[in-house]
Amino acid sequence: MVRILAFAGSARRHSWNKKLVAIAGEAASAAGAEVTRVDLADYPMPIYCEDLEAEQGLPDSVRRFKQLLVDHDGFLIASPEHNSAYSALLKNAIDWCSRREQQDEPSLLAFNGKVAALMSTSPGALGGLRGLVSLRMLLGNIGVLVLPQQQAVGNAVQAFGEEGQLLDPGQQSRIEGLGVALVETVRRLNGG
Repeated sequence: MVRILAFAGSARRHSWNKKLVAIAGEAASAAGAEVTRVDLADYPMPIYCEDLEAEQGLPDSVRRFKQLLVDHDGFLIASPEHNSAYSALLKNAIDWCSRREQQDEPSLLAFNGKVAALMSTSPGALGGLRGLVSLRMLLGNIGVLVLPQQQAVGNAVQAFGEEGQLLDPGQQSRIEGLGVALVETVRRLNGG
């Protein structure tokens, strides 16, 4: 069974990116994956500091989120764009979860060999596309295979219906396609 972790790089309660990743997650589930949707707001993490890590180890919220990353084959990630980059919340979570807890733990255990599909939405016309460029680079550098197809949905304020769906059928289909492509890629890589 393909296991997918779906989350947004936003803690905002009514985040458009949370809505976006939910669409892809539903499609991944319909394609036969076991999808776990989480909210980073439920895993509050201090700003990463090596001194804090040395004194206290990994915070419990980091351990719990890192274990979710370890336990899943692939990630559906929707990130808002903050000043032409992905969110500080997402970067901080990645930084914490890249740390080893024990000396014999394999390097980048939570990321190495995983597969990710990226998406974003924002009120601007580009839909957060610029932030995905640097997120793709970061994930690739820590061993994540990032699917070449990605989606950015602009004008987020008007893009979603009351039920959380995208009003443009083409956009809805492309976001669903990311979820399906992630499942199919993981399945192929796992030999099934």
